[in-house]
Amino acid sequence: MTPVGTEPELADRILGGWLGRIAGNMLGKPVEQGDLWTRERIDRYLRQASALPLTDYLPEPATETDGFELRPEWRQCVRGRIHGSCRDDDVDYAILGLDLLETHGFGFSTEQVGDLWLLRLPYLQTFTAERVAYRNLANGLKPPVTATYDNPYQEWIGALIRADVYGWTSPGLPHQAAALARRDAVLSHTGNGVYGAMWAAALISAAFTAPTVRQALDTALTVIPASSRLARTVRRVISLHETRLSWEETLDTATGETTGLGWIHTVPNAAVLTAGLLYGDGDFTRTIALTVRGGLDTDSNGATAGSVAGVLTGARAIPGQWKDPLEDTVRSAVFGFDCVSIDELADRTLRLAHTESR
Repeated sequence: MTPVGTEPELADRILGGWLGRIAGNMLGKPVEQGDLWTRERIDRYLRQASALPLTDYLPEPATETDGFELRPEWRQCVRGRIHGSCRDDDVDYAILGLDLLETHGFGFSTEQVGDLWLLRLPYLQTFTAERVAYRNLANGLKPPVTATYDNPYQEWIGALIRADVYGWTSPGLPHQAAALARRDAVLSHTGNGVYGAMWAAALISAAFTAPTVRQALDTALTVIPASSRLARTVRRVISLHETRLSWEETLDTATGETTGLGWIHTVPNAAVLTAGLLYGDGDFTRTIALTVRGGLDTDSNGATAGSVAGVLTGARAIPGQWKDPLEDTVRSAVFGFDCVSIDELADRTLRLAHTESR
């Protein structure tokens, strides 16, 4: 027996996690530049396109010169133009984590994470803390020095986006998921950067068994230090939601309290993600739409929100406008995985989840 009941249910939830991560990433990718694409600017763009409430992928620009400059990849990520997922590191790392567990098992070491990066992942497809750690590895440094030497990005969001696979393969086992994510994260991150990975892995793991999003969030907080800035920020957003403030008012408050950390830092992005999950309240479309509309690192936040919501609802309950354009295909920079089937990735993840749960 698995911690979540029947095998078909577990399989559907794992597939939901993969589909949700990819769809949420695709939704946020065209506006992934938090210093330009603020929450207000995103909503202005959507109003101009008559796309509020947001219930599908982003609309394409009305004209090429309408004053809203999307990311260069937008043509493969907007509604009506999607034929399979476009490549992105938020999905590459989920694939790489799956390969890690298949290759080395659940007893993998941080050194083995680094070895796999060098073997499977092109250097120019890494960014911020991951690129620094990759360079440090290539220069012969070992973990945990790879995370600290010449690395100003140690608490940015990179480790958090690598955490999903540890939650998917540890369903209902949040402390185990967090421990696996930590072993991966310390290759490139410290402090809140590591806590973000642990929190995200535990959140996804808890989503397999928690009856509500709020309970999954509460469980995820138990795996990180209560005094950390990440934990305090997540608790703050939860408390604001409890007072029945609007989503906009909650994000206004959280933004004011995390000013100065930058748009790729783990802490403000965790606030946007927590708000999207709470105000989305288990509805897949509302969850990823609010999370992406929240701004900052939109594709990363959309991906994690989609993963949590997809696990909560299962793949069958994800509306067709999100999953059908993906055409069961993932583009990836991970060597040996380009154009892999999403169903295949989910099946391989399910086999690992069975291995660990028994």
